[in-house]
Amino acid sequence: MPNTPRIAIAGAGLGGLVCARVLQQHGVPVTVFERENDRNSRSQGGTLDIHADTGQVALRAAGLFDRFLTLSRPEGQEWLLYDRHATLIRHDQAGEGDLSRPEIDRGQLRSLLLESLAPGTVRWGHRVRAVTPLPHGTARLHHHDRTAEDFDLVIGADGAWSRVRPVLSGAQPSYAGLSRSSELVGFGGAWLVGCADE
Repeated sequence: MPNTPRIAIAGAGLGGLVCARVLQQHGVPVTVFERENDRNSRSQGGTLDIHADTGQVALRAAGLFDRFLTLSRPEGQEWLLYDRHATLIRHDQAGEGDLSRPEIDRGQLRSLLLESLAPGTVRWGHRVRAVTPLPHGTARLHHHDRTAEDFDLVIGADGAWSRVRPVLSGAQPSYAGLSRSSELVGFGGAWLVGCADE
């Protein structure tokens, strides 16, 4: 395929993997760079609610919605709200056939996404150190081992302390003083650097 763009994704979390899968679904090659040494380097955490208007949309675009349904738990949509005296304020339970926000283990969802990618898509043990914009809209991705590669597009899906974000924004993560249970209403933010002129 002539003029195939060189695309890199920093981060093999859920957002980066969904993005890689959708690109591959459309015949676009992509390389995902992940700092973890392999898919089993650490626990992937607890469960997530996948909402119909966000996360489920992404899974449908990735062609994985039916497989997601076989792993999800619709019964996990039930929730209870208590006040500070442990008095029940609200009890919300999904009705029969309600799939507005079924629950899934984060590790199961990540495995589903990883297994859907072409072999060799994820380059494990490749921590992104920085990204430098280049002339003509391309970008250089600097690895932690001091090597570098050039890409037409770099997608940052590397979390709160992203190495891609500083190229585009001076925004820094900060704690807002609020915490809530983990709910995946989408698949996180992504930062894009570089887009070669056509």
